[in-house]
Amino acid sequence: METLHNTTWDVIISGTGLPQSLLALSLSRSDKRVLHIDQNEFYGGPEAAFSLQEAETWVRQLNDVSPSHTRTVYSSVSLQQPPNHDTDGPKLSFSRAYSLTLSPQIIYSRSALISALVDSKVYKQLDFLAVGSWWVFSSPEDAESVRAGSLLKVPNGREDIFTDSSLRSKDKRALMKFLRFMTDYEELHDIWEPYRDQPFSALLIENFKMSPKLQEPICALTLTSMTPNRTSTEYALPRIARHLRSVGVFGPGFGAIIPKWGGLSEVAQVGCRAGAVGGATYVLAKGIEGRQYKEPDSPDGPSDITLNLRGGESVSTKWLVGARDEALGQPSNSMQRSRDSAPGLLRSISIVSSPLRSLFPPLGEGSPVPAAAVVVFPTGSLTIEGISSADMPPVNIFVHSSETGECPTGQSVLYASISPVECDCEVILKQAVDTLLLASREEPQPKVLWSLHYKVNLPLPEVAEVDNGVRVTGNIVELPHTSLDLVFEDAVVDQVQVAWRHVTGQRNSEFLDFEDREGTNEDANND
Repeated sequence: METLHNTTWDVIISGTGLPQSLLALSLSRSDKRVLHIDQNEFYGGPEAAFSLQEAETWVRQLNDVSPSHTRTVYSSVSLQQPPNHDTDGPKLSFSRAYSLTLSPQIIYSRSALISALVDSKVYKQLDFLAVGSWWVFSSPEDAESVRAGSLLKVPNGREDIFTDSSLRSKDKRALMKFLRFMTDYEELHDIWEPYRDQPFSALLIENFKMSPKLQEPICALTLTSMTPNRTSTEYALPRIARHLRSVGVFGPGFGAIIPKWGGLSEVAQVGCRAGAVGGATYVLAKGIEGRQYKEPDSPDGPSDITLNLRGGESVSTKWLVGARDEALGQPSNSMQRSRDSAPGLLRSISIVSSPLRSLFPPLGEGSPVPAAAVVVFPTGSLTIEGISSADMPPVNIFVHSSETGECPTGQSVLYASISPVECDCEVILKQAVDTLLLASREEPQPKVLWSLHYKVNLPLPEVAEVDNGVRVTGNIVELPHTSLDLVFEDAVVDQVQVAWRHVTGQRNSEFLDFEDREGTNEDANND
């Protein structure tokens, strides 16, 4: 198509993030005429994955744009590549040897996303890899330096607890009691209801007699970004239950997976490819700059929307779907104020000169080789001058091996995150990464070859949101912004289903319920 000007569509989807791409997938078997656009020059939106050169371009573009004029949710973006004076030492590979995701998330085996990908048959185009061990950084209370600390493996079940020689008998009994409680905690209201709004640590101390150190591996399973005094029992229990109940579904010893080749960006790409096979038109670098309603063809008929696109083109559509402010074309002042006041999350991506093999022990007979590990630095395990240890949020780090396709063999990628506090959080993330590399006990000492730091500033939820957080105004459907959670949230699939239901008028039972296509290789495995 040479030009979009004066074209008419049934649905225009703005943005190629994961929710919009899943919507494109869900519409790929409909008879709808779909235009899928993105203001960016790349696919994936907040879930995008970049090569080194693409990451550098992204940083430069963000830093060149005035904050008052940008629609991005990112700020405080910086890139570092330490000088390498050792000509024979480890080096970065070529740019496209890397695929670094902006939004690293793990997917639990019972996730609604897995069911959606299976029902729609596109799972055959994806490779999923096991998330292996969980680790907690621990240092003696009398230690003068984090150098005295070590990484302790979180027990993966009863067998691990029994065989862990570092645990006292008293601690083993407490952990076993907690595991029994978690098997059907929902029915044991009398135990946890009194602690619903209290810190989770209160339940662990008073009912399970757990010391603060023993609580750390339990709390690590929540992947919370909050300090213990802000992590409620109501928040923690379902997250721990999700973890424990997912272990063993796809194989012994693990309960979570990640997509190969850049995480959720790959899922978004598959959704867009399915949309293209179904006849959708895709155009990048094509943002919405304004909109107005057309007069309906009949007095009782719906009013089509005319959109003014970047480049001067005008298009019309019956339905417009996008994430907050992408669908409207520009953020409102209230949206900008909401974003500025939202807590956000500080992230870093570090390319490391070592495969960090010690963090990827075998999961057990019959299980795949793990390609990811989780390392948690609990509150108080890192010290920064001027910040009380009790006020220091945990640092969560996902460690990805070269099996993910995100880096070359012999290297690994570390994705670190922390909630903002009143200090230089970039320093905290660097300290966590350096401490992890030191505690890994790898030889030679691993080095950071390249790193990217950025803050994600998402707007606060709006009170007027309805129907799973999706706001429908006439024939405009606004999806919530992407979550900052480190675990994929099933609510995303529910929100896409709400949008699909409004656009198609079909029943929920028909959502993403596809048969294999005949005569095409759409659902074939990637070569």
